[in-house]
Amino acid sequence: MEAVLEHFHDDVVFTSPVAARLLPDTHGVVRGKSALRHYWTVALARIPNLCFTVEGVYQGVDTVVIAYRNQDDGRVSEVLKFDGDLVVEGHGTYLS
Repeated sequence: MEAVLEHFHDDVVFTSPVAARLLPDTHGVVRGKSALRHYWTVALARIPNLCFTVEGVYQGVDTVVIAYRNQDDGRVSEVLKFDGDLVVEGHGTYLS
């Protein structure tokens, strides 16, 4: 987890409906690297079969979108916004 977190800014903001479900007090908005670490720790504990199959990676000017299927075969896109080499904002989006 720490190897992945190295790529995130200390003040990162990450939104996700999964975060809203697992950490209701966040209302789906996780603020800061420490809170992101906590969210991922809770997610890994609550979803032990968590896995991703990457289907596509799309590059923008300061963004990357990663499209993947999760452990439930759900289609997910994560939008990551960068400032230099660090992710400053991320959004998990799920096909309805």
